[in-house]
Amino acid sequence: MSISTIGARSQLSVQFLTSLRSQLEDLQRQLGSGKKSADYAGLGLDRGLAVTLRTQLGALSAFDDTITQVETRLEVAQSALTRVSAIASEVRSAARNAVFNPGGTGQTADQTAAVTRLDELFALLNSRAGDRYMFSGRATDRPATALPGEILDGDGPRAGFRQVLAERWQADLGANGLGRLQTARAGATVSVAQEIGAAAPFGFKVAGISATVTGAAVAGPAGTPPSASIDFGAATPAAGQTVTLQLLLPDGTRETLTLTATASPTPGASEFAIGSSNAATADNMRNALNGALAAMAQTSLRAASGMAAAQDFFDVGDGRPPQRVAGPPFASASALVDGTGANTVTWYSGEGGSDSARATAVARIDPALSIAYGIRANEEGLRSVVQAVAVFACATFSQTDPNATAAYAEMQERVGAVLSGQPDRQRVLDIAAELGGAQATLGAARERHRQTENSLADLLQSIEGVRLEEVGAQILALQTNLQASLQTTAMLYQTTLLDYF
Repeated sequence: MSISTIGARSQLSVQFLTSLRSQLEDLQRQLGSGKKSADYAGLGLDRGLAVTLRTQLGALSAFDDTITQVETRLEVAQSALTRVSAIASEVRSAARNAVFNPGGTGQTADQTAAVTRLDELFALLNSRAGDRYMFSGRATDRPATALPGEILDGDGPRAGFRQVLAERWQADLGANGLGRLQTARAGATVSVAQEIGAAAPFGFKVAGISATVTGAAVAGPAGTPPSASIDFGAATPAAGQTVTLQLLLPDGTRETLTLTATASPTPGASEFAIGSSNAATADNMRNALNGALAAMAQTSLRAASGMAAAQDFFDVGDGRPPQRVAGPPFASASALVDGTGANTVTWYSGEGGSDSARATAVARIDPALSIAYGIRANEEGLRSVVQAVAVFACATFSQTDPNATAAYAEMQERVGAVLSGQPDRQRVLDIAAELGGAQATLGAARERHRQTENSLADLLQSIEGVRLEEVGAQILALQTNLQASLQTTAMLYQTTLLDYF
């Protein structure tokens, strides 16, 4: 009979107790951490799935961080757009309802207030979210606009908007004060012709002529530069009969100038006296036409010139520099030229491209979903507000000018029309609506991520996690087993051969 050595049995007992101790420590770790294993190897066949689930959860967490960041940026942008829209509404109301009562500066109180609102507009367009300028397109590291003082008044040799406005007005008015038109009489024929060609951007453009005078012959506009005429040679106007001239203005609006024949020797505004001969009648009509054109130039044309100057100065970006009148002299100019960085302030200093402004900032918020939320301050919806407010804020009027009240009214009408929003033109509300759609997409993506994260976390917990009550029961059973084993082992170690005799 062979007898095992005491040393071999002792080694087996120690190994068994060590194993029990190790199991107890692992169960205590599970109880403290709630995890089945401290590494993926301990998960067995499910370890690959656990790694995949954690990767997916990490990606969703990164997307959620992006969503939070973009939501903050959009809140800043929407706040700015809301105020821009409010400023447009305030200036529109002032432009439409203000009473003309200019002070010593040649401006009404509402115009003075508009200067402050214009400064606020530029500040809003330079809004930042963290280190990002929201209205600069892709150029998020620099402000969207130049300083307000530079934009309006220039900077040394560089002209600002006020100077561009003044030069444009000279070019539209012309040296004779008739809006770049010339009138002439030859016999019983009265003609009105443009000083410059049809392609030139300045002054009135003759769009048509008509008459209710029986037998009068009207012609044009035709020729280079275009002209129109009326011939009274075979007709003597009767009182009440009219001659109508259609005129196009630099801002794209149209005006109708109507002259009415009268038998009175003292004709009123927009009337011409019937003379003793058709030639005398033609001469009277030409004089009346000159007076009507001069008055319209100081009112409608002046307002249209201001709107055109704003378009010249503010419509920049995507390679479009500000436009300047080719001069001096400006009153005889026939073309616009590109302003340069040396002679003209460029109000928009952000990125300008031909693609959609929204595409200048894109964020991926889901494995298969991105949103575009960029903005450029020179977008039509924003730029049109800046242009209209700038015209209202910079125009000046003399109290001694008999046409000042009418000129102010014409400006009010045009500024109010632009700030009300024009058909088929982008508005501030359109930009806000597009960003609102992006915000809605962010909210939906966040909610979808929350639901997905909950599902993935539950599955991961079923793989990696443990039920604490089961672990507690296992610990209790193992402690009992370990205690019994230790006691038994201790008793065996105290046994000797003498116990068998």
